[in-house]
Amino acid sequence: MSTLKVLIRKEVLQFKRNTFLPKLVVVFPVMMMLVLPWVTTMDVRHVNVSVVDNDHSTFSTRLINRIAANDYFTLQSVTTSFDLSMQQLEDGEVDAILEIPKDYEKSFVTGNLKKVNVSANSVNSIKGSLGNQYLVQTLSGAINEMRNSNAPVKNGELIAIQNRYNPTLEYRNFMIPGLLVMLLIIITGFLPALNFVGEKEAGTIEQINVTPVSRFSFTLAKLIVYWVAGLIVLTLALLVIWLVYGLTSVGSILIIYVAAFLFILVISGFGLIASNLSSTMQQAIFFMFFFVMVFMLMSGLFTPTESMPKWAEYLTYILPPRYFVSTMRAVFLKGATLYDMRYNFYALAVFAIVMNLGAALTYRKQS
Repeated sequence: MSTLKVLIRKEVLQFKRNTFLPKLVVVFPVMMMLVLPWVTTMDVRHVNVSVVDNDHSTFSTRLINRIAANDYFTLQSVTTSFDLSMQQLEDGEVDAILEIPKDYEKSFVTGNLKKVNVSANSVNSIKGSLGNQYLVQTLSGAINEMRNSNAPVKNGELIAIQNRYNPTLEYRNFMIPGLLVMLLIIITGFLPALNFVGEKEAGTIEQINVTPVSRFSFTLAKLIVYWVAGLIVLTLALLVIWLVYGLTSVGSILIIYVAAFLFILVISGFGLIASNLSSTMQQAIFFMFFFVMVFMLMSGLFTPTESMPKWAEYLTYILPPRYFVSTMRAVFLKGATLYDMRYNFYALAVFAIVMNLGAALTYRKQS
């Protein structure tokens, strides 16, 4: 124990003397939580629309006003020629074109309603697809409103909609718990790997190798400092989330810390394995970058695992971040209990044991 205390003190002093790391631990989580929830969004808003009005009727004017009043759209232009609107689409000035046919109002009165044409720029498939859907829903609502204006009961009064767990439908509320995963991977995964390799390049590892210090004590001392740093970073991030977005965990905060600690054990152990297998800082960076990208893309952070091909979905079961992402979202937004998420905790515990044993076993002392 005395040896371990000395090694931990060495790591703490080394951490404090670094002019960059202490600042990173404080500034990085704050900036990340302030910026990323706003930019990592799948919400599609401000779809630029050009309307080709071939009808010039009261009805077409109401449709145009309905689009202009919708927060999801920005009415860029109203033209009388499809070619003009198409040129705007090609130039990237608009995202969708709505073409209202001639005599559209008359066809509505006679009951033989003509079809309106919607053309969208689908280079960005998400924006194109959702923009189309929003536009169709807006037009359908306007048409039904005018069609049922004399009806005693509105269609909307027959349906009661409740948005469970995220009443405001804010996408950032869904992303914020997942972003904590990115934060912990960088602070407790990347930094231990780079710190260890940095000592290799500086030659201090060689000095440790000629001492009777065991590889388990040396590895544990390395990890403990970053475990504490990870919990501090998590606390700062949770404070920023509460102060800036007013978002607090529905479930127990203790469950979040338990899940985070298990994940920190996993990812810090993985970082040390990467450093043990790397001889230079460049090798460690490429090694970690590759796996971090896999973790981000296949953990369910951005894309639901259920939407992936079956082989990819099965592969996610051997990726630790999958279990942490789902746990954080379930506890944060739904108030899941420890019992509800027990299988995720079992998986994280197994990964923690495997990764940290791997970190100790892959560290080779040179005589």
